Amino acid sequence: METLTLNIKNKEISEKILWFLKHFEQDGVEIIEREDLEDLKLLVETRKEETISFDEYIRNES
Repeated sequence: METLTLNIKNKEISEKILWFLKHFEQDGVEIIEREDLEDLKLLVETRKEETISFDEYIRNES
């Protein structure tokens, strides 16, 4: 698997690129936006904690 990171300052261009990439999702391309990636990292960290369960974390996110 190869991971790419794109930093695009122009919102219009980023939307066009995202639209293009979404056409490849059925071929196995996974699109994770930076905000989602940060959430996933935090979620992994909570799994290491014994003070909050994973299910409780999910309930609190809703």
